[in-house]
Amino acid sequence: MLEWKSIDTVLFDMDGTVLDLHFDNYFWEDLVPARYAERHGLEKAEAQTLLRRRYENVKGTLDWYCLDFWSRSLDMDIARLKEEVRHKIALRPHVLEFLQQLRNSGRQALLVTNAHPDSLDLKMRHTGIASHFDHRISSHSLRLAKENSGFWHTLQQHHPYDPQRTLLIDDSLPVLRRASAEGIGHLLAIRQPDSQRPPLHQEEFLQLDDFTQIMSGLQPITRGSLAAHDGATYKAPSPKRG
Repeated sequence: MLEWKSIDTVLFDMDGTVLDLHFDNYFWEDLVPARYAERHGLEKAEAQTLLRRRYENVKGTLDWYCLDFWSRSLDMDIARLKEEVRHKIALRPHVLEFLQQLRNSGRQALLVTNAHPDSLDLKMRHTGIASHFDHRISSHSLRLAKENSGFWHTLQQHHPYDPQRTLLIDDSLPVLRRASAEGIGHLLAIRQPDSQRPPLHQEEFLQLDDFTQIMSGLQPITRGSLAAHDGATYKAPSPKRG
């Protein structure tokens, strides 16, 4: 599936890629509507319909992912509510084994997520996997969502990588499409981001069932090819004018 000799850097999404998306789907589609319904004297189904409409109004923007925005908008302590159900946060199969092999190979590993920094911190504390990544980046720090134009060029300026020698693994088609448009050379989608829901079927990107599929051939990389690790700065190309 992959030619590892052509890859120096791996960019990981978090929710639905490294972690089971079931936590987030349960939180936003079940728990939040239930608590909202209790507060406002609504039926849960009514609250779900109302909130789904509000979610859609900001989908694809940073507000969609922002705990502060939803705390203000819904008048609920969203961060505290996530802490209440943190036991539902879970790694996807074989993630830890793959991360260990990847780091042993000498490649750069970055966690790049749209999650709010508070959510990122909660999930890293709960799973204990933070040390397996060279950097953990919330898109909020770059003021762009990963599916927004210019995100991947902006990321390069803060965390240099050669896009043609970079692999992105993500469960979001809009994110993968944007990364492709901005020059990332290797792209993999996730077939079943939520373990409690049916697999996603699409033909646009190769899909990964679990990380054992790409462990083969993950041999140590020669240091000479890792410009970013040797202190050199990779210069990102300027975005094209539309």
